[in-house]
Amino acid sequence: MFAWSPDHNQSGPTEFVFRVFTTVPELQALLFLLFLLLYLMILCGNTAIIWAVRAHSSLRTPMYFFLSNLSFLEICYTSVVVPLMLSNILGAQKPIPLAGCGAQMFFFVTLGSTDCFLLAVMAYDRYVAIRHPLHYALIMTQKLCVQMVVCALGLALFLSLQLTSSIFTLPFCGHRREINHFLCDVPPVLRLACADTRVHQAVLYVVGILVLTVPFLLICVSYVFITSAILCIRSAEGHRRAFSTCSSHLAVVLLQYGCCSLVYLRPQSSSSVDEDRQFALVYTFITPLLNPLIYTLRNKDVKGALRKAISSKGTAEAL
Repeated sequence: MFAWSPDHNQSGPTEFVFRVFTTVPELQALLFLLFLLLYLMILCGNTAIIWAVRAHSSLRTPMYFFLSNLSFLEICYTSVVVPLMLSNILGAQKPIPLAGCGAQMFFFVTLGSTDCFLLAVMAYDRYVAIRHPLHYALIMTQKLCVQMVVCALGLALFLSLQLTSSIFTLPFCGHRREINHFLCDVPPVLRLACADTRVHQAVLYVVGILVLTVPFLLICVSYVFITSAILCIRSAEGHRRAFSTCSSHLAVVLLQYGCCSLVYLRPQSSSSVDEDRQFALVYTFITPLLNPLIYTLRNKDVKGALRKAISSKGTAEAL
């Protein structure tokens, strides 16, 4: 998957190390517990959504099909980053092989890009549901929903492969290089290259536009039509339910696309390494955590399904 010349292998680094958050033992332990707690909450929350959608027939609709796929992506997405991150917080810096760094970048970019594409698909789903409610079941068939998810994943795989393979053909100087980040993300790895990276930076911008700008514009267009359709609803209850459904999705969209755009679409000369790490913490922990919180706390169907599951489990244990 990743190719580089023999000369690069001989003179370049055989491994990378990540810069530590802090060298103070007390702060290391505190950060470890905080990130571990957030990670466990992400796993439990998103797993609960997947289980609820699969276990209850009332949730087997296109909206919840996309939501369960989004939750699965969030679990994989954070699992690519967080376990290695936690192992590097405590103790000495642990090296990651060059191939391991390339693999982490590939899966991180693939899953993150699929996440962005899927949010755009979910906006289209909400558009059809509100704009064409009578034809919703005819338009959003199971076959179309599966095709949308597969296309999102396929496009993400293609873009990630092109970007990652181009970066790991670059020469990296020194036996061991320190990445000023907690994962093998594209911008900090590019900063370590001992060559002209303008072409690779241009490739990153093109991928960023395809992954972030284009889906975000499609989401904006969808919400223009959604808003106009909502305003045509006469009942106040209809207004409330429609806005409640869409506002949850829109909150996740703004946070995800906003932070990612600040990292990947800013000129490298104006970007700050520390700011990039802070933004990366947001879309590594906060956004995956917000998905289950927003879609469960503000969704009566999901809350009802989880209550039934808990009550039925309690009854079974009592018997």
